[in-house]
Amino acid sequence: MMSTKNNITRRRLIKRTMTGASGAIAAALFRQRTFGANLPVGTGAPPDPRIQGPFLILSTPFTTSGAVDFDALARQACYVDWCGCPGMIWPQSGDSVDLLTMDEKLQGMEVLARTSRGLRTTALCLGVQGKDTAEMLVFAKHAEKLAPPAFISRPPDSGKTEDDMRQYWRALASVTKRPVFIQTTGGVAYRGPSPSVNLLVELAEAFPNFGYVKEEAGSVIARMRDLLTARPPIRRVFGARGGFGWLYELRLGAEGLITERAIYADVLTRIWQLHQSGSDPAALRDAYSKFLLMINLGKTHPGDLRGYQLYLWKKRGVFQTMISRHYGPNGSLPASPIYSELELSEEEIAEIEYRFEALKPYQKPGSPKLTRH
Repeated sequence: MMSTKNNITRRRLIKRTMTGASGAIAAALFRQRTFGANLPVGTGAPPDPRIQGPFLILSTPFTTSGAVDFDALARQACYVDWCGCPGMIWPQSGDSVDLLTMDEKLQGMEVLARTSRGLRTTALCLGVQGKDTAEMLVFAKHAEKLAPPAFISRPPDSGKTEDDMRQYWRALASVTKRPVFIQTTGGVAYRGPSPSVNLLVELAEAFPNFGYVKEEAGSVIARMRDLLTARPPIRRVFGARGGFGWLYELRLGAEGLITERAIYADVLTRIWQLHQSGSDPAALRDAYSKFLLMINLGKTHPGDLRGYQLYLWKKRGVFQTMISRHYGPNGSLPASPIYSELELSEEEIAEIEYRFEALKPYQKPGSPKLTRH
């Protein structure tokens, strides 16, 4: 089968040549704009400089009654900023996209937008997706009013073909000129294909604010290589899948990570800084190895992206409970929330503490100030 890499059209090759010749003009245009502002089509717009490094998905906190704890959500944003992390994303994982009501998601967006105005480092990226184009546009139009630095969107739950995705994301492009990540996998209800590299390139060519990709579909490394080869118009390629392959992906040329691992925001930011500087390869390997040691607890402890990490959210003073909402039987979406408190044995807690201790050399020292802005 012909690879995507070899399936580059003559039109794209000509366009890349012209883009290189006009690079200075494009760079000048870019320097004159503010973050997330309009860009003229056809300039070969470079990637936004703030869209790189760890952009971590916030875990949704819940109260003892199973309601969304919006105060804890705001504290979590402050924690990620205190860690010096470049970006944060919400709503995006299943605990926030599938298991929250529309009103809860809209309110959470508002809380984070208000909170982020007082942050120093972390850029807010809002998740805008839905079961179909109409629902996605409700979230996108609401998010656009809140003026976050960036958006992210996964395929529509009802999508069945690549053309369904094409129309869905073109509709999103009509709403915003802010940088838009495309997540290459859908939710539990999605049964369609992954967006092809050709579709991602097509959208990036058509819209200067597209071309940012959260790659986690199929043969991730092969797809990532094809996307990296297609720069420009592809602007940024981020790893995902819990961060398990991030160091390899960085060495291939990836420029960031999107995953629900925000409790490790300081450690992941340090890994990113070590990678960027190239100053201490041994420390980079050590930091990443100890991060893997920590997240490998998903093989022995309850949960994965949330699970035992809820214990750490409480330990760091961000969450008040270890409650999660759950899917119904066979991954179904329940008519009303199903929730429970995480229970850990003393042995399980001891192992969490033992491995968490190994991260200390790469954590930010001190305690975060988590006052809500």
